[in-house]
Amino acid sequence: MFAQRPIDTTAIFQINGIRQFTRVKGKDISKPLLLFLHGGPGGSLMQKFDKVSGKLQQHFVVVHWDQRETGETLKLNKTTQPLTLQLFYDDTHELIDSLLKKFSKPKLYLIGYSWGSGLGFHIADKYPDLLYAYLPVSPVIDGRRSDSISTAMLKEEMGKKARQELAVVKVPFQNAEQLYYHRKWLLKHEGRELLGITFRKTFVEAWAATWFDVWSRSNAVNLFQSLPAINCPVYFFAGKKDYNTNSSITSEYFNKITAPKKDLFLFRDAGHGLPETHSGEFQDIIIKIIVPGTFDR
Repeated sequence: MFAQRPIDTTAIFQINGIRQFTRVKGKDISKPLLLFLHGGPGGSLMQKFDKVSGKLQQHFVVVHWDQRETGETLKLNKTTQPLTLQLFYDDTHELIDSLLKKFSKPKLYLIGYSWGSGLGFHIADKYPDLLYAYLPVSPVIDGRRSDSISTAMLKEEMGKKARQELAVVKVPFQNAEQLYYHRKWLLKHEGRELLGITFRKTFVEAWAATWFDVWSRSNAVNLFQSLPAINCPVYFFAGKKDYNTNSSITSEYFNKITAPKKDLFLFRDAGHGLPETHSGEFQDIIIKIIVPGTFDR
């Protein structure tokens, strides 16, 4: 019986003109690779590595990546190119190729969370042979329709002040102010207090200076039209109370998409932050249900 070889390291890859940062952890380097694509854009999960993937590290070599202009990658270097969807698609593909080569693996598991789900859907569409399975979590399926549904809901349910501020909101959002008012009242609807800089208008405006255009382009993608089929196993995770990327749209898309294998795991009490709020159950499903049905040993 071979001894386990744990890994806990960082790796920096030269990708599309800049250095990009990854953290790699696992109990045994012989286990399959799993790459976690964070949301945002700009929403590094590096500080929550163990919270969202601690159990997974027992069964995978888990990789978290700070995308360009984010976290540790931004500390290393600023991007040298305009931020486009295609650039992020290319970054993701090149990183996967680099990881597979570095760890001598034929395929990997891919998790795409929120904004990151769009990058993952692109890989699943164009390079399905690189994936054992794709796991979109709180996915962006038809962002504009989701925003229209939630805006109408908020105007109906949140009272006079909400209606006054939401009156300036147009879908698709035209600027940072509209995005801020929508997200402000969406968070209040979810019962979360608006504490700290993360949810301040000044923060949203600063974020938008970098991200608003590329985020808007991602939010305009309609997977019902552009991706009716995926040629690898796909497993959706959604919170029933997710009104950011509306879970009803995720369920509808799941029912329509064709794939070699597919399933939908709908968490009754979860919202958009499912990987954090329900991290144990989320990871258990991957370990106990998805891996046995997809990993060709």
